[in-house]
Amino acid sequence: MDYSAKLDDALNSLHEEGRYRTFIDIVREKGNFPHATWRRPDGSETPITVWCGNDYLGMGQHPVVTTAMHEAIDATGAGSGGTRNISGTTIYHKQLEAELSDLHGKEASLLFTSAYIANDATLSTLPKLFPGLIIYSDALNHASMIEGVRRNGGAKRIFRHNDVAHLRELLEADDPAAPKLIAFESVYSMDGDFGPIAEICDLADEFGALTYIDEVHAVGMYGPRGGGVTERDNLAHRIDIINGTLAKAYGVMGGYIAASEKMCDAIRSYAPGFIFTTSLAPAVAAGAAASVAHLKTDQALRDLHQQQAKILKLRLKGMGLPIVDHGSHIVPVIVGDPVHTKKLSDMLLEAHGIYVQPINYPTVPRGTERLRFTPSPVHGPKEIDALVNAMDALWSHCALNRAELAG
Repeated sequence: MDYSAKLDDALNSLHEEGRYRTFIDIVREKGNFPHATWRRPDGSETPITVWCGNDYLGMGQHPVVTTAMHEAIDATGAGSGGTRNISGTTIYHKQLEAELSDLHGKEASLLFTSAYIANDATLSTLPKLFPGLIIYSDALNHASMIEGVRRNGGAKRIFRHNDVAHLRELLEADDPAAPKLIAFESVYSMDGDFGPIAEICDLADEFGALTYIDEVHAVGMYGPRGGGVTERDNLAHRIDIINGTLAKAYGVMGGYIAASEKMCDAIRSYAPGFIFTTSLAPAVAAGAAASVAHLKTDQALRDLHQQQAKILKLRLKGMGLPIVDHGSHIVPVIVGDPVHTKKLSDMLLEAHGIYVQPINYPTVPRGTERLRFTPSPVHGPKEIDALVNAMDALWSHCALNRAELAG
């Protein structure tokens, strides 16, 4: 076996399809988000505006977060020193879990090193706790949920995206006595559409199923205290397990589940992804706790975020660009070809100092390749003007079709 040649084949296929992904080296400046510096491969530097970050509210730069992290690292040092079971549980981890339990109105919460690990570890562990469990998973669930469901060794059913009627058909076809769980999301990050939470909860009640929701792209940004779409719609009490992240709206790192005390106890006791992983650094936990606590009271920041997203969508629509608008904060512009998408991304960066990463297959289906913009409260009129003007010019330069609203 020529292993090197096989690696060449794998990488060359990505290049040929226009799907090869490159890292952009970014020098972030505290207090200057979304402005940063692009350090080119030749060592030269160019000022850029980041338009594809997940620090949705700019909390990664907020003094309340950075101060908490400085205080924690001065008090404790860098790492946690172990897994949660073996010397890696500190007062900062407990404080953060208490903030998250309170946020979602749940008895308990459980920290993981990322929301990906939280999804994977939890969903792959549940069949150990409920033998014979059938998991009903939305077709567009995140890769971490798909991986967790795939690895658990139990039965799974995939229902068409947001298709409650199809979900009902699948539930009706299975043994009424079998344990069941419905896994879905509140905001789907590629199109920015919302899951039918109330309707799914109704089905769960009817068929005796547990509910598992991924609120990764909603926590901090929706609801009167940032508890997500389930809080906004007064549905959190109907969800058995809520998954969230600390790396997007909260601007730090880590993931979690919030559920009953008994559920969290069982997951922490049986999930290898929790048991055998070194816990978050205390400074990270402290910063995340400060961010969660702050956003429980900062509705003005959430309102400004939504306002900026609406302005950007309105202006892009006004130019006839094919954007998908489901009313969330995510702004996808459909290009439909991986080569063109990469070219647009490169031209925006090189000529205009605007950084937006191309989104290609397998993250989205072939033919729906896109540029996905994530406006924040600190993307002001100047930044929006620059982006809109650049997109207008490049869309014409590349002779791409103008279209009516696509969604």
